[in-house]
Amino acid sequence: MIFFRQAFRSLRVVFIFLFGMLELVIKRPHTRPERAAWLSKFCGQLLRAANMTYSVVGTPPQHGAIISNHLNFTDILVHSAIHPVVFVSKAELRKTPVLGWVSMMSGTQYVERGAGGSAEKAAQGMAKGFRDGLPIVFFPEGTTGTGEVPAMPFRSGLIAQTLDAQQPMTPAFIHYDVSQEDLAAGRSARGNIFWGPETLLNRLWAITALKSIHATIYFASEPIVFTQAALANRKIAAAACRDAVRALAVPLQ
Repeated sequence: MIFFRQAFRSLRVVFIFLFGMLELVIKRPHTRPERAAWLSKFCGQLLRAANMTYSVVGTPPQHGAIISNHLNFTDILVHSAIHPVVFVSKAELRKTPVLGWVSMMSGTQYVERGAGGSAEKAAQGMAKGFRDGLPIVFFPEGTTGTGEVPAMPFRSGLIAQTLDAQQPMTPAFIHYDVSQEDLAAGRSARGNIFWGPETLLNRLWAITALKSIHATIYFASEPIVFTQAALANRKIAAAACRDAVRALAVPLQ
């Protein structure tokens, strides 16, 4: 029974993905708002194909930056399905087959790690993203967590660039619940959703084994208010951002 559920949902996801790619090729949205709108619709369709629902606690900001914990590739789907946003990703993603093209066509803003010219290009890219008038979402952990802690240490680069652009940062926390039937069968968010060291295909297969998934994103009521020390020191600012995201955390199911 579980195998047939996984196979059926996987086929649905593949079908939606291929249909979305065809739509993207035909329409070829030009502006970032148009691309973000396409991505929001596309992500909503993928979530429905995987039998994943979502809800929001608080009000998503309409501008500035959203900083969130990061557990799985589905975090991107949920954040985008809620409302059109722009994602910030490592420049390496652009070279990834298929996903690189999709991310580029959906308006992703790429940044490069490092100092000097790379840092300057990243700052210019972030500033351009903010000028487009959409909320920018990034995951300061720089990788996916496995749920042992609400949020791993934050990297300071994008946080510093957001501060330099004088843009507000609103913390968010994403949380997943599985059905009671899944729990009774020994499946869980940590075992079936959180990414960890698994490959993308293995994690997708594990997710499709679940009867249902519900994601909740908690948004803070106000952007982070930084101290003078945090404004002067990017490491202190990163720690303050992590504390703000952790303050929204709810216990694992």
